[in-house]
This record gives sequence, structure tokens and C-alpha cells, in this order.
Amino acid sequence: MALPPLATVADLEAAMQQPAGSLPVASAELALRRASARVRSYTRQDITFVENETIELPGGERILRLPQRPLVVDAGHPLTVVELGEMGGLEVTLTENTDFTRLGNELTRGYPWYAPRRTMGWPWRQQLGVWAPRVRVTQSHGYVDEIPDDIVDVVLDLATLNMSNPDNLRSVSIDDYSRTYASETIGNAKLTAGHKEDLRPYRRPAFSVIPS
Repeated sequence: MALPPLATVADLEAAMQQPAGSLPVASAELALRRASARVRSYTRQDITFVENETIELPGGERILRLPQRPLVVDAGHPLTVVELGEMGGLEVTLTENTDFTRLGNELTRGYPWYAPRRTMGWPWRQQLGVWAPRVRVTQSHGYVDEIPDDIVDVVLDLATLNMSNPDNLRSVSIDDYSRTYASETIGNAKLTAGHKEDLRPYRRPAFSVIPS
């Protein structure tokens, strides 16, 4: 399922100081989709709220880091965690605060030198204190109400660059008037160093995730 742009046409009109309804809708929507794709690619985050997504993650460590933030867990959006047995073995559904603890997007097993308990790993025949080699997680994540302003600012900045030169011209001349466009406005506008610095708090390290 395609994710929606991270800002609206109305936001873009306000950022460009244009009257409502003045921008070509198709061009504005394309600019926002392109800008949103740049931001998502750099941050490796969906950002938009996504419900009940199922993924498989590599385990084998004491801490299992869920890839998307923020994690949303409430009565309507439960977190389901299943350790997968090797070679078609037993699948075990785990319980938070019994089998693991959760802090932010990190799910943690117990220390292996504690007295044996379920947080060590279940069944106990596997290595204590670490997750099984593969873990299936069903989670909801993203911003439920509003996208953070600093993310929206970057999207609108990129979209404005795209809209300022829709024909991808290097320069234009009309009678005595001539204008040379900055390279950032040619084609799909790229993130600048300043944009990347603004987005850095939202970026996650790369690691393998297998959609289920």
C-alpha cells in the first residue's frame, strides 16, 4: 500500500505564499510525493501511521530493535511477538513483562545470569538471555495525529524546489530577461546537508527486515 505524502497541497501553497487553489493540483501532488519519498528513503522510516504491520526480524541478541518509530501500543493496537522455531519447529507467542520488557522500540530479554525465568528465552532449551534466531512481530507505528514540523518543513522545502522549475530547465531567456536555475531545482530535488541534519534524529540504522 502506497503511503500518503507527508504534507498537503494546502501546506505547499502556504509555504510558497500562493493563494489557495492557485497551484496545479497534479504538479503539486507529484512534488509532494517526490519530496516525501526522499525523506522516507533517507530516514528509513514510514513516518505516517501504519496499523498492524507484520514483519520478520533477525534475533539472536539480547535486545530486539523494532525498525519503525514511534511504536504505538494500546488497546486498539496490540503488539504481538512470536519466536519462530527452526526447521518448522514450535512457534511461541510471547507476553510483554513476562517474556520480555519494552522500552521505546527495544524489546529486551533477561540477563542470563539471573535465576532462570521466561525472560531468558522460552523454551529454556534455547540459549538463555537472547531472542530466537527469527522473530515475527505485528506492530503499529508512526505519528497518529500530526507529522513533526521539522519533517514537514523538509518536505515542503523539497517540494517548493520541484515546483519552482517544473520543466527541469537549466536556464530560461525571454527577451531581455534570463534566469539560471540552481542545480537543486533540476529534476527531483535532493536533500541538502542541512536537510539531513534536521532529519538525523528520525533516521534508523540499516538492517534486514523481511515482510511477512
